[in-house]
Amino acid sequence: MTTLATPPDVEFSDLGTGDPDETTPGGSSTWYFRGHNFVLGYTTLVAGDVLARDDQPDEYVVILPYEQCSVEVRASGEVAAVSGKAVVMVPPGRSAIAGVVDCTVVRLFSSRSTDLLNRARNRDSYAEPHPNTKPFEPWPDPPAGYRIRPYRLADLEVTPDAVRPGQIVRCSTFMVNFLAPRIGPRDPDSLSPHDHDDFEQCSLAVEGEYVHHLRTPWSKRRSEWRADRHLRCGSPSVAVIPPPMIHTSEAVGPGTNQLIDIFCPPRLDFSRTPGRVLNEDTYPLPHQ
Repeated sequence: MTTLATPPDVEFSDLGTGDPDETTPGGSSTWYFRGHNFVLGYTTLVAGDVLARDDQPDEYVVILPYEQCSVEVRASGEVAAVSGKAVVMVPPGRSAIAGVVDCTVVRLFSSRSTDLLNRARNRDSYAEPHPNTKPFEPWPDPPAGYRIRPYRLADLEVTPDAVRPGQIVRCSTFMVNFLAPRIGPRDPDSLSPHDHDDFEQCSLAVEGEYVHHLRTPWSKRRSEWRADRHLRCGSPSVAVIPPPMIHTSEAVGPGTNQLIDIFCPPRLDFSRTPGRVLNEDTYPLPHQ
């Protein structure tokens, strides 16, 4: 059995409250939060304002978490209008996300976007590499080349089952799992505690309330043992769970509860299950 180092604690933040980390001249506000291999930017985008990247080193992801979202994505000589809940893959190089209406936009950048790492409010937590998390390596380029690839949830196959518990898409840098919305609390007798050996899980709560149940495995040193945590959070909020912390998320809100799980780079185990990733034919697996 592989012995892993005691992980750092979970990283957590509410989003969209308090002083933003960046405000554009057009009035849009962004809160940045990072994991070991990525930076998440949560933006309240003002209609007509633009979020631009002039020299993006690799593919990045835009999440539209709500039905009322509407943006125009510009990159590589293309323009794509995207509305409703969606995940959009944006190619490297110059690009822009323009607000059509006032709405929320979440952008995901790999750690190769070095200009964004120090904007994250929890940057000090990653001053040193985390011992159990593999460094970021991108997956192979899409054979058809990079371009804007929008995936509207309404257009995707939506039947949740044991193979596909949500709507999962991936690109060369990220995997995004838009879990099925849950109405009302989750059955406390059907939780799913699990752990990961060498990658973080980022859980983005966009509706409702959750309790993230967290357990740190024991090492041989009792001084490193931690009590279990039961982290109650509202929405929007983000939690980054390090390996090999045991975790499960319990929806507890009385209305709609919506969680989006994010992995950087994509999860190989999910990708090896045929049919689990909805755009698996667009992005090849890494060479093994």
